[in-house]
Amino acid sequence: MSSITEMAEAIVAREGGFVDDPDDPGGATQYGVSLAALRRLGIDLTGDGRITVADVRKVSRAEAVELFLKEYYDRPRIKALPEMLQASVFDMQVNSGSNAIRILQNLLNEMGHDLHVDGVIGPRTAAAARKAAELAPEHLCDAYAIARRNFYYSLADARPTSRKYVRRRDGGKGGWITRAESFMSEKYRLSDAAHARRIAAWE
Repeated sequence: MSSITEMAEAIVAREGGFVDDPDDPGGATQYGVSLAALRRLGIDLTGDGRITVADVRKVSRAEAVELFLKEYYDRPRIKALPEMLQASVFDMQVNSGSNAIRILQNLLNEMGHDLHVDGVIGPRTAAAARKAAELAPEHLCDAYAIARRNFYYSLADARPTSRKYVRRRDGGKGGWITRAESFMSEKYRLSDAAHARRIAAWE
């Protein structure tokens, strides 16, 4: 398993540099650190008493890694999950906040557990995840990645402005889908034809 720091560095690499997409609810981002996150955490990097896009532009790679480790790995207690799940859940926590844990809780409930879906890793969620890992060690990572992919498609079904993250201009898989599929076995990745069928109703 990669070290936790290596996981965070990989997330920074996936997120890329500065982006200011008007359709992103989090606002401008740098290395995946959003304006909304800086405001929520009260991080004023320019020291001018305001948290604006200028602060986002000042976020360094090292600062992004440190923030992800503290706020998106340590604080939500991802360490309490089985190692096989940590990289994917951590990546999703950065990408979509507590939805990462809700997706896992829903998946565990489908596997027979009785969890309150609250987006929090408490003792019951951690225990259920460990039990699932014991019972399905070859399948749990794939199952979570598939559930994550389904979440992205469903989100884009309901929110047309998000479809560009799921479908490229040429109709191929967008960044959200390829990101989810990077955490699953190749045999579970959708073919281009299957992806096209999934999004056909958007036309």
